[in-house]
Amino acid sequence: MSAAHPHRRRAMATMLVAVVMFSIMDALLKLLSAHYQPFQVAALRGASSLPFVLTWALASGGLKPLLRVRWSLHLLRGVLGIGMMATFVYGVHRLPLSTTYSIFFIAPLLITALSGPILGERVGPRRWVAIGIGLIGVLVLLRPSGEGMLSLAALAVLAAALGYAVSAITVRLLSRTDSTQAMMVWLMVMLTLGAGALALPAWAPIRGEDLWLIAGLGVAGSIGQYAVTEAFRLGEASLIAPLEYTALIWGVLLDLSLWGVLPDSTTWVGAAIIVASGLYLLRRERVHVEAEHP
Repeated sequence: MSAAHPHRRRAMATMLVAVVMFSIMDALLKLLSAHYQPFQVAALRGASSLPFVLTWALASGGLKPLLRVRWSLHLLRGVLGIGMMATFVYGVHRLPLSTTYSIFFIAPLLITALSGPILGERVGPRRWVAIGIGLIGVLVLLRPSGEGMLSLAALAVLAAALGYAVSAITVRLLSRTDSTQAMMVWLMVMLTLGAGALALPAWAPIRGEDLWLIAGLGVAGSIGQYAVTEAFRLGEASLIAPLEYTALIWGVLLDLSLWGVLPDSTTWVGAAIIVASGLYLLRRERVHVEAEHP
């Protein structure tokens, strides 16, 4: 039974890598969103990562694992991915990264909540209380003034968080039958084709000075996608999800270095409440694991 512990540690470390890579990717998405519409940015995210992901998938597993898959769940994940990426890009274009992340922090709470009824993972009453406290933090962030409840950008980020949570649950379901390679390749294919088709009527020519941003998007997105897929494959969703909160550190650093902005006091308060609830979820998971495997 103790062999499970190294897998949990590896899952947590992999998730931390994913958070760093996705933070870099999000900064690049924000830079690109100044010149391109959300669906086009989403398509560029998929297209820039697809060559890296496909090359790795074919080299590590060959073609067969990419074709023997549960198409219905992959299609659902593709639709969720397109909607999530477009709404996230819309939100991050209008809000600082740190504010966007603070609102997006509802996603790990949703994943933990959904991991019980959908995945059969145990979510006890104390963790439900922590989820409720985290939701209070979200309400603090979505105050009715400034960048608050009436902001379309904030609502877009909330929609992206819901899509991300459901998509993360599908990863746990798909990992029982499908390979990591298949999950990564088909998500990028569907994101490229689906978002590209939606963006086509208003497609803007790619500027030469943006090519390095798109290349960086592909590298960071590929590494991040692999890491997050592996993390949710190796560890329980209720354990891995709260590590998303470390994105706030990177969001603040990127906001300060690239755009010269810092979160306001309300954002800090709301984020602190949510992070505290996430850390408590981690503590409860550790207690639960130690009780099962003394």
